[in-house]
Amino acid sequence: MSKKLTNNVCAFFSKPANVILVVFLVVLAALTLYPLLSLIGETLIVHPMEVQIVGARKGSSTGFHWKKLLFSGEYSINNFYKPFFNTMVMAVIASVIAIIFGGMVAWLVTRSNIKYKKFISFVFVFPYIMPSWTLAMFWVNFFRNKDTGMGITGIFTALTGISMPGWFVYGLFPCSVVLGLHYAPFAYILIGGILRNMDANLEEAATILKADRKKILWRITLPIVMPALLSTFLLVFASSMSAYAVPVFLGSPVRFWVLTTKMYTMLNGSFQGQGYIMAFTMILLGIGILGLNQWFTGRRKSFTTVTGKSSQISLVDLRKAKNPASVVLIVVLCFIAILPLITFALESIILMPGEYNFSNMTLDFWIGKGESALANGMEAGILRSHDVWRTLWNSLKLSVVCALAAGTSGILIGYAIVKRRGSFLSNAVNNLSFFPYLMPSMAFGAIYLSLSSKLPALYGSFFILALVGSVKYLPFASRSGVNAMLQLSNEIEEAATIVGVSWQKRMRRIIFPIQKATFLSGYLLPFISCMRELSLFALLVTPQNKVLTTMLMQFNEKGYTQYGNAINLMIIVLVLLINFIVNRITGASIDKGVGG
Repeated sequence: MSKKLTNNVCAFFSKPANVILVVFLVVLAALTLYPLLSLIGETLIVHPMEVQIVGARKGSSTGFHWKKLLFSGEYSINNFYKPFFNTMVMAVIASVIAIIFGGMVAWLVTRSNIKYKKFISFVFVFPYIMPSWTLAMFWVNFFRNKDTGMGITGIFTALTGISMPGWFVYGLFPCSVVLGLHYAPFAYILIGGILRNMDANLEEAATILKADRKKILWRITLPIVMPALLSTFLLVFASSMSAYAVPVFLGSPVRFWVLTTKMYTMLNGSFQGQGYIMAFTMILLGIGILGLNQWFTGRRKSFTTVTGKSSQISLVDLRKAKNPASVVLIVVLCFIAILPLITFALESIILMPGEYNFSNMTLDFWIGKGESALANGMEAGILRSHDVWRTLWNSLKLSVVCALAAGTSGILIGYAIVKRRGSFLSNAVNNLSFFPYLMPSMAFGAIYLSLSSKLPALYGSFFILALVGSVKYLPFASRSGVNAMLQLSNEIEEAATIVGVSWQKRMRRIIFPIQKATFLSGYLLPFISCMRELSLFALLVTPQNKVLTTMLMQFNEKGYTQYGNAINLMIIVLVLLINFIVNRITGASIDKGVGG
């Protein structure tokens, strides 16, 4: 019996896919499930800063945090229920805006004869490629006025003399609109992909039967794309719910609290236990929302109304509306994708904010030596600052490490999952590799903050930043790896196995070269995501290991808006440039739209 068992074990581990699955099952369980259990434990103990508040010794068990946060009358309303309500309302409005705007553009590009499709498709994804706070900073720069912008006039008021009301500049409305515009390209890609590839037979048949366009859209097109609409709504809702940067820029000045901003304040103050409860709440919400998404996606067949595929798609003729619609859409896209870059450049050279004339412009914030009062206490302009260059190096180094770790792991996981598809091990690793996507970035950072509190040597170290980034971005890389392997026929590898080619050589010389572009996307997505990430690292960075995004936040908190705009422009240009270069060299890109 023991010999048979030994032979079975040896046979099992002789297959590379099985070894990969077992290793990643253990590693992912340790890196996702254990920290999650650790976070739950943090909600039930007394932390050092809470000893006086709770009235118990450090490390002792307590239910004080749950009772205080959830069942303490006005305190609970102000610190949990109002932020929770604000979060839900903000996420719903943002999702509706993203669906309507992104879906409308997707329909125009794929189903109408609108002009400039390639330009629209290329530019429309800019807001999604750029960091989420980009539009938030642009919104403040553009619409603030002396009543809402600490006495500083914004570009819109300077040009028109019109002062926008406070609710338009800060609070729920701008947070929802900015998040909706940021995630509209995400909706555009998902919905546009369905519209472009959908069967047009029913639409053509309805047209022959003289059905009007409104009826065709409502009774045929909408049911076909309904799964994409529902899936997009839930995914945008989950992403908006976990947003941190946008509410910080557009909510903090008027004390508009959401779960992420309130959690950050509590974890950095004397209420760590309550902050961890908020993190756990957001994780439960994320898991529930994405569980709903899988449920809707799994029911997609119930929406299928077509058998076969038409060889042609008849585009809707916009007639007289074609030119005006094209121009309006181009103007809107320039406003949300190109104008922000111009305003960041302008705001970074304005000496006295709000005064837009040539005599008030200087390059000191970029290349100044720091010898005048213009430096605002900083040694030099950002291009001459050792601190900025050191932080830029930290960001690049962290992004490269996270991309290599997540991308390589994603390839191996994708290979093993597809080779052992349907087995318990394959399903378990597949679910665990996707699990970090279910967790909001701020809450995921809080998990590792609680873990590093037990191991002080990890706190603020480069290792903990690289670890949390690699695990958080693993879902992108693993999805890319799975998709790449599903496209490969088994015969390709089997032929090499028969002639005695080793597994390492098969991966290096056969599998990777064939699916190079898809695999490289699994490296590019984590790299760019890490370069623009703020929420994930906000709780974990220290002055020694800060990154560009946290430096940007610090500048804006101190009121050094010129430096903040310059850093923001630097991040955006780097992200777009890297994406462009990699796309040109390898064909891998995250800005592949559906147009043209």
